[in-house]
Amino acid sequence: MTPPPPPPSFRLSRRGGGNAPDAALDDTDLAAARDALAQGRWGDSRTLLAHTREDWDRRGHRLVVLADSPGSLAWAREWQQTEPESGDAAALAACAAVSAAVRGRERPENARQAVADAAARTPADPSPWLASLLLARYTGTTDEARRAFHEVTVRHREHHHAHHLMAAVLAESPDPHTLYEFAHSSASHAPADSPLALLPVVAHAERFRAHRGGARTADRAAGEHWTGRHAAHLVRSAFDWWLEWGGEEGHPRRAVDLNFLAYAKFHEGRLAEAAALFQRVGSLVTPAPWSYTGRDAYKAFRAARATAYGSA
Repeated sequence: MTPPPPPPSFRLSRRGGGNAPDAALDDTDLAAARDALAQGRWGDSRTLLAHTREDWDRRGHRLVVLADSPGSLAWAREWQQTEPESGDAAALAACAAVSAAVRGRERPENARQAVADAAARTPADPSPWLASLLLARYTGTTDEARRAFHEVTVRHREHHHAHHLMAAVLAESPDPHTLYEFAHSSASHAPADSPLALLPVVAHAERFRAHRGGARTADRAAGEHWTGRHAAHLVRSAFDWWLEWGGEEGHPRRAVDLNFLAYAKFHEGRLAEAAALFQRVGSLVTPAPWSYTGRDAYKAFRAARATAYGSA
């Protein structure tokens, strides 16, 4: 697997950049702890992670965002020195080491060791293995990603971020059947209210990103990817799920799914339905999938939203 560029979330997670996407999404406690960590105050992160407990999707989301804070690796290591028995400190150090390795600021083998240390300290926690999956996604192989994904899902079968990452890995395979089989199987085996119901739409968007190969693409080409019976079925099923279950709050990465669904509806040409989804997204824009045509994510989102609203 050819390593792709670092994920947009590692480059667009800062606040204070106008309307730039914020990886913390609507988790205000996380945003505050991240800002404190950037200033060397890791106590807020300690409290935040202690309160997260075994809400594994939320814990993974918070660790990944905290890990991208400036200086997070140094501050996590300081926390480890102060509390060497802390599993939370080890998990943050592992995620921060992976974030640094992805950006070429840490040796991958050091990140792997940090992940192994964290996994040994808290065997039931899928978060160190989520970090391992992130590392494999951007610096490793498909087999390494599969092994890490297995370790995550053994601990939390419906891990949202892990499924999105695995879809992104499989999208880069020459054979798309593995990707779509994975997405459909994951969705069909998840509980009825699980946001993994939207994974086939995520997979289809990831296939477009991988096929584009980093080149800037016109919106018309993106639209063509969402025409045809297969794409229409994916989007219709996902939208039907959202009508039944999407109004429920609480999932930490709910905005990610909303952005993917709004993107799909917009490029499918269903502008009235896209407008309703844009309304629900509000300010919680995510880099994926709006950056997948090679444009600035927020500019692409605003242009699509304006078009959808103008058609209403």
